[in-house]
Amino acid sequence: MRIVLAALAAALAVLGCGTLEEKQRAWIFQPSDRAWGNSAQWADGMQEVWIDYPSHITGAPVRLHGLWHPADNAATCQPVLLYLHGARWDVRGSASRIRRMQELGFSVLAIDYRGFGKTSRELPSEDMAVEDARAAWDWLAAQHPQAPRYLFGHSLGGGIAVALAEQVRDQRGLIVEGSFTSIPDVASSMKWGWLPVGPLITQRFDSAARIARVGSPVLVVHGSEDRLIDPELSRRLYDAAAEPKAFVLVEGGSHHNTNAVGQAQYRAALPRLFGAQCFGPGTTVARQAS
Repeated sequence: MRIVLAALAAALAVLGCGTLEEKQRAWIFQPSDRAWGNSAQWADGMQEVWIDYPSHITGAPVRLHGLWHPADNAATCQPVLLYLHGARWDVRGSASRIRRMQELGFSVLAIDYRGFGKTSRELPSEDMAVEDARAAWDWLAAQHPQAPRYLFGHSLGGGIAVALAEQVRDQRGLIVEGSFTSIPDVASSMKWGWLPVGPLITQRFDSAARIARVGSPVLVVHGSEDRLIDPELSRRLYDAAAEPKAFVLVEGGSHHNTNAVGQAQYRAALPRLFGAQCFGPGTTVARQAS
């Protein structure tokens, strides 16, 4: 994301408004039908899901592609999680993270926004990605009407998750990992952050302004060694959230491996914040970590 925002800063002064809008969308999302490295192998065995709906933004039909990874436990409370990935790679690039969230007790639906993977090939925008996430959320409600539903967003997906959580009122909890307060804040946190590009950024993902209006508990997670997104931005996002909330700093976690390095911390935090009814196995870990 650093290189992307650096390119954005260099181009803001020379592009026309229409071109600038499209360039920002392309640079920030970096839509792709590829998974990084060998990450796609972790998607083996997950079920493919297709969600069709009409877009109110473009007026065109949308076909979302997703992966469904059901929990393998028979607990009375069977929480479901909508997983929203970050920029550059398609949903298969998050397969290892999806598996780890499933191991924590969630049945997980992870989707590709427009422009990613097998989903409709359109250049995504902030509003379009949130609309896609809302369609997936409604699909979960229809398929699992009795299950408690949670939202998870990694990196750029955290901005999408916060925006959706502000809109809906039937989620039991919101989890954001390696995310930020806003795109302008990410830009200003970098070495060329003195450049006055903030007012020209249209894809703002202003999570700090939205998160206080989220009507559920909020868990904010960040790796201490994240070199892409400054952990201080997650701390500020946590500060802006309403109670109940929790902040977890994973020592040694990077932008890409915090979910793995911090699995025990996740297991401890879930029952503390969201209750032991759904995440009972984590209560033992939580007591030991106290």
